[in-house]
Amino acid sequence: MDGEGGSSGLAKSAAVKLSEMGKRTKQLGSTMRDPHQQKRIILVIVCVALLLDNMLYMVIVPIIPDYLAELETEQSEHVHVVLQPNTSSANSTSQDKSNNLDIQIGVLFASKAILQLLVNPLSGTFIDRVGYDIPLLIGLTVMFVSTCIFAFGENYATLFVARSLQGLGSAFADTSGFAMIADKYTEEAERSRALGISLAFISFGSLVAPPFGGILYEFAGKRVPFIVLASVCLADGFLLLTVIKPFSNRTRDNMPVGTPIYRLMIDPYIAVVAGALTVANIPLAFLEPTIANWMETTMHSSQWEMGLTWLPAFFPHILGVFITVKLAAKNPHLQWFYGALGMVIIGASSCTVPACKTFGQLIAPLCGICFGIALVDTALLPTLAFLVDVRYVSVYGSVYAIADISYSIAYAMGPIVAGQIVHNLGFVQLNLGMGLVNVLYAPALLLLRNVCQMKPSYSERDNLLDEAPQGLYDTIKMEEVRAKKKGYNSAGNCLPVDENGFDPFRAQRSVSEESSGPEYT
Repeated sequence: MDGEGGSSGLAKSAAVKLSEMGKRTKQLGSTMRDPHQQKRIILVIVCVALLLDNMLYMVIVPIIPDYLAELETEQSEHVHVVLQPNTSSANSTSQDKSNNLDIQIGVLFASKAILQLLVNPLSGTFIDRVGYDIPLLIGLTVMFVSTCIFAFGENYATLFVARSLQGLGSAFADTSGFAMIADKYTEEAERSRALGISLAFISFGSLVAPPFGGILYEFAGKRVPFIVLASVCLADGFLLLTVIKPFSNRTRDNMPVGTPIYRLMIDPYIAVVAGALTVANIPLAFLEPTIANWMETTMHSSQWEMGLTWLPAFFPHILGVFITVKLAAKNPHLQWFYGALGMVIIGASSCTVPACKTFGQLIAPLCGICFGIALVDTALLPTLAFLVDVRYVSVYGSVYAIADISYSIAYAMGPIVAGQIVHNLGFVQLNLGMGLVNVLYAPALLLLRNVCQMKPSYSERDNLLDEAPQGLYDTIKMEEVRAKKKGYNSAGNCLPVDENGFDPFRAQRSVSEESSGPEYT
C-alpha cells in the first residue's frame, strides 16, 4: 500500500510539473507573439548575426598570417636541397616567399568583401521579393558552413573557399538584418536607436575579434575560435526558426514589390549617402592591414600592442553611436550635419596617425577615426530607410544592399590596394590622402539638408492604420487608405500635391516610370 501511495504521489508531482511547464510554454509563446516583444527578439537575432559576421571578418587577422607561414615552412621542409645555395640567392628566395605570402594573405582577406560586393545586387533583389526572414536564415546557414570549413581547413585553397563563402553569407545576413530592423522599427527615433544598437554590435565584433582569436589560437589551436563562433551562429539560427518561423509565413503573396536596385542607385540622395559610407570607412579598411607593420617598423611595438591596436577605439565608437542617436531624436533635420561632422573628424584623425611616435599617442587618432565612423553610420543608415519611405515603396532589401556594397568597396580595396600604396608612396601619404578625401567629401552631404522637408508626420502611420503597424506587410493597406486622403499622393510623400497632381519631389522621375503602374501586386 505504501508503494502504491508513493507511486501515486510521484505521478501527481510529475503531472503538476508538466502542467507548470505547459503554462510557462504558453506564456513564452504569447510573449513571442506580442509585436513589441517580438521586435526586441528580432533585434537580438539581427545583432548577433552582425556580431558574428564582423567577428568572422576580423578573427583571422592574428591567426591566418602565422598559420600560412607555418604551412609554408612545413612544405619547404619536405623539399630536399642537394646543393647549398649561396647567401644572396637564399636571401632572394626568402624575399620572394615573403612577398608571395603577403599577396596570398591580402587576396584571402579581400575575397570576402569582393564576393559580397558581387552578390549584393542579387541578394537585395531576392530579399525584396521573398521578405527578410528566409534570406537571414540563408545567410546564417552559409556563415555556419564557412566557419566550420575554416576550423578544419588545412590548406590555402580550402581557406580561400571558406573566406569567400563568408562573403556570400554576409551578403544575405547583413542586408536582410538591416532591412528587417528598418521594417520593424517604423518611427524615426526608434529606428535610429535600433540601428545604433546594431552598429554597436558590429563595432564590438570587429574590435574584439583579433584579441579573441589571437588568445584562443595561442593556447587552444586554430580550430577552437571558429568552433566557438560556429556554435553561436547555430544557436542564432535556431532562435530565428523558433521566433520568426520563416517557412510558415504565407503573407508574402501580398507583399509590395520593392523598387529595382538600379533605380535606387541613380537616386541622387541615396548616391550621396552611399558615397559617404564608402569614403568614411576607407581609413579603417586601409589601416587594418597596414598599421601593424608600420608600428613594428617605426615604434618597435610588441606583439600585444599590435594585437590590441583597435580595442580602445571600441569605447569612442559606442559613445559616437549614443550621442548621434540622442541628437537625432532631438534634431532629426540635422542628420546630414552629424554625418558631415563625422567625416571631418575622420579626416583630421587620419592625417594625425603618421605623426604618432608611441603606442599611447596612436590610440587618440584611432579613437577619433572610430568616433567619426560612428557618427556617419548612425546618422546615414536610418536616412536610407527614410528616403525609401518617402520616395519609393517601403521595402528595404535593395537600399541596404547598396549600403552593404558601399562597405564592401572599402574593405575589398583595403587588403590589396593599401599595401601597394604604402610600398609605392609611403604610409604618410596614404593617411594624408584618406584624410583629405574625407574632408573634401563632407560638403557633399549638404545636398541632404532638405531631406527633412519630405518627412511625413510621426502620427501619419498610426492615423492610417487601425491596428498596430506590422512593418512591410501593412504597406498595401497604407497605400489604399492614403489614396483616399485628399491632398496627398499615393507614394508616401507627406507634402501636399496641387490640384493638377504635381509633386515637386517626383517631378524628376521619367514619364515612363510614372506610367508603369503601382509597384505592388
